[in-house]
Formats: sequence, structure tokens, C-alpha cells
Amino acid sequence: MPLHIQTPLIHSTALARAAGRTVRLKLECLQPPGSFKIRGIGAACEHYAREGARRFVSSSGGNAGLAVAYAGRLLGIAVTVVVPSSSSERARDLLRQEGAEVIVFGAGWQEANAHAQALLSPSDAFLHPFDNPLLWTGHASMVDEVAATGHKPGAVLLSVGGGGLLAGVMEGLARNGWGDVPVLAAETHGAASLHAAMQAGTRVELPTIDSLATSLGARQVCAQAFALSQTGKVRSVRVSDQEAVAACTRFLDDHRLLVEPACGAALAVAYGQHPALLEYEDILVIVCGGATASADNLRQWSERFAAT
Repeated sequence: MPLHIQTPLIHSTALARAAGRTVRLKLECLQPPGSFKIRGIGAACEHYAREGARRFVSSSGGNAGLAVAYAGRLLGIAVTVVVPSSSSERARDLLRQEGAEVIVFGAGWQEANAHAQALLSPSDAFLHPFDNPLLWTGHASMVDEVAATGHKPGAVLLSVGGGGLLAGVMEGLARNGWGDVPVLAAETHGAASLHAAMQAGTRVELPTIDSLATSLGARQVCAQAFALSQTGKVRSVRVSDQEAVAACTRFLDDHRLLVEPACGAALAVAYGQHPALLEYEDILVIVCGGATASADNLRQWSERFAAT
């Protein structure tokens, strides 16, 4: 049995009313570790376990690290997660609750990632948060589940960080004969590495991440995501942190589900009737989830924006 669960696909009356068109939600926020990441991470961990890995090593203090820790606990394999000093204490606590060893190193993910790779021994397996074909194939399973219902969307709306979800969804669309379905790729302004790459016509590295949506905080998208963005099937959409947080709050009221601002970026596009939606009558939103933001975080962010 896979380590992920089959998640519900529901019609959202509230989002349909806000967006002025049919909106269906793939509720990846209901995965046991809190996000879609367990699909690809779980598949990769199972692969490496079959190859004899004695330890999983990850470099994510966010949802990818949580997925590795969860997978390692279920598979009975030790997990070490290197997180940057910018990671929250909540994220570290969640990792420890899953039994992972947590090492704090560096100011940002790049430094933590380099240190994680320096720790590797021949019996270890490294789990990259987003740049691994095993992850993309695992993430594609969410599209398989949608296709099994017979509901072909007019477009897929999702959030983009390092590009693993984008790569997985587009792989899933292709293998189900839905390669003509466009993808609306949402980012916050302060973490828009895909948008910057599409504007430049080549992968570029952002000088810094300036966004509350820390799960979107890859300063450079993976090569696969950039290549897919050049196919003409990807449309870049950006929203503000304030819009992302407001979308999280509204989604909590509408669906009783708490997601983090990274997920809120995609929801904000629908709630805000973004012009990118205008030519599509049926939108599939990947509610990617996120476990590192709390209700208290959401309240504090909302109050901060209300005061400005």
C-alpha cells in the first residue's frame, strides 16, 4: 500500500461563487503529514528502502521534511532533517514528533541543503524536496485519481515553489491523455522564481525570498519545471502575501480546513477572480495543504495586514 491516501475531489460552492465558474478542489491538505508532498516523497522513500537505504536525509524544514519523517517512521528507517535557522520552532517540533533527528544549519535552505548532502554516507538516501523524477511520478498520482472520476478540468490551478508539484501534475495530465489542459502557476510576489525564469527565458536565482509563503521559498525552480513552463501550457500568476493570507482565512471559514499561505496563493487566484481564469469554465484547484502554519499564525498575519 502507498504511504499517501486517496484524497477527496469536491465541488466548492463558495469558491465557485467567488470565481464565477465551476471550481473543484483536490484536497491534498488531508494527507496524513499535511500536504501533497507525501505522494512523491513516499514513493521515493519506498524505492530507496527497497534498495537497502539505512537512513533518509532531507534538507527541508517544511512539508517535504515532514513527509520524509512520516515515511521513515512508517517504514522503520531513521530520518535526519537539516533545517535552516529561519525554520519555525513549530516545524522543528513536528519533525521531532515524527521521530526525526533535526539539525539546524545555515540561514537559508541552500546552506541547509549543502550540509545535508555533506552528511551522506553510502547507506543513506537523500530526499530532495522537489527536484527528483521519483517525486514527480508520485505526485502525478493525484491526477490519476481525478481522471478516474471522469471530470476533465478546463485548467489546473496550483501553487509553485521549487516546481515539484507543477512537474508532477503535468506528468499526470500527460499520462492520462490530458496534455492539452493548461496549468495556472500561482506564486507570491516575494517568492516568484518561476515567474522570474519565464520572464528571463532561462532559470534565474532570486537574490532573496521576501514572502510569508515560506513553502514557496525556492530561490530557483528546478530545471524540469522551467522546461515545462516553456511548452505554452503554463501561465504564471502572482498574488500578494496579503491576498494569500486572506484566502487562507476565507478558506478556513468556507471549508473548515487550515492551509498555509503557500497554498493560499492558488486559492487567492480563485477568490480574487483573477483575469487568468476568464477563459476557463471549470477549474481544478490543487489544495496542496501545509502543516507548518497554525491558526495563531494566520490570525497574527491577518492582524498585521489589517493594521497597514
